[in-house]
Amino acid sequence: MDLTYTEEEREFRARLRAWLAQVLPGLPPRPSPDDWPGRRAYDAGWQRRLYDAGYAGLHWPVDAGGRGATPTQHLIYLEETECAGAPYVGANFVGLLHAGPTIAAEGTAEQRARWLPPVLRGDEMWCQGFSEPDAGSDLASLRTRAVRDGDEYVITGSKIWTSHAEVSDWCELLVRTEPVSAETPKHRGISWLAMPMDAPGVTVRPLRTLAGSTEFAEMFLDEVRVPVANRVGAENDGWRVTMVTLSFERGTAFVGEVVACRRTLGELARAAKANGRWDDPVLRRRLGRLYGEFGALWRLTQWNVSESERSGGVPGIGGSVFKLAYSHARQELYDTAAEVLGARSLSLDEEWTLDRLSSLSYTIAAGTSQIQQNIVAERILGLPKGR
Repeated sequence: MDLTYTEEEREFRARLRAWLAQVLPGLPPRPSPDDWPGRRAYDAGWQRRLYDAGYAGLHWPVDAGGRGATPTQHLIYLEETECAGAPYVGANFVGLLHAGPTIAAEGTAEQRARWLPPVLRGDEMWCQGFSEPDAGSDLASLRTRAVRDGDEYVITGSKIWTSHAEVSDWCELLVRTEPVSAETPKHRGISWLAMPMDAPGVTVRPLRTLAGSTEFAEMFLDEVRVPVANRVGAENDGWRVTMVTLSFERGTAFVGEVVACRRTLGELARAAKANGRWDDPVLRRRLGRLYGEFGALWRLTQWNVSESERSGGVPGIGGSVFKLAYSHARQELYDTAAEVLGARSLSLDEEWTLDRLSSLSYTIAAGTSQIQQNIVAERILGLPKGR
């Protein structure tokens, strides 16, 4: 097995690195965290630059508007953009990393043509309408209902933790199209819809997080009408389509953040040496162990990306292993940052403090750790279901 980079891959890295060096110094300042219209415009502008340069949708298939890059080129892109400090997908992450890939895998030709090019260009952004107040980890218990009325669904219900709902054009929405009954278990009777956020009856209320940001919202749906043509997959087959979405969310959506965490780990080591904390052998061992953990996570990332290519572009169950390990490693990383900062870790003016507060959500977001443990136990290890 040849594990070295090919000449084409080395040329791709050099070309990307040169482009980043040329473009990044000319970017405007990043907007403040509370300026969501400004953040949307900034993220959309960066996405358009990527599109024009041929770097948008590297992980998407060509027939979905992507560039058809190899898994290795995709990983090189993630490494180089993160190391260069390039903007992340930001407010565009649901469209680029969740909804877009799902439509690419499950949508019709007409749906791919309608929704994917605007995502890749940064023209339209998406939010995620999955979780509900009474159906958090147990996603299949959702109650938002969609009643068929001719060529439309009439939707009533509510969603919570709707990422970037304030600045989104579309929502990947899970609805119940058939009530739960003895003949219809809760995992059936669910459909996956693309809902326009400007439809009458949609109300969005921002939710302020522990760190003071408002990237989440609660969303209320009062007889919202959505065309049946906006359904991705068959009616009542939404749970299967949702598993495709979640496989992207858990398997490949976090890969850029692994590179960021490895960079943060190096910054922590340098900060500890500068302020004297490096003299603590317990801290040094902890940093060393985290170095090993994130190195292993990057190798798992490489495997997951390569495996998804072999399975038609949809990540496999290894995404649950990655998400479970990564969310806990990230929390420990920023707990360690608090040790390095000392009393400064109580200040919200410190970037690492905000990252630490954000890290607390990672064992809940994209499926709680308890759910991921059940998936790993049942689907990978073959253990019996709990009673």
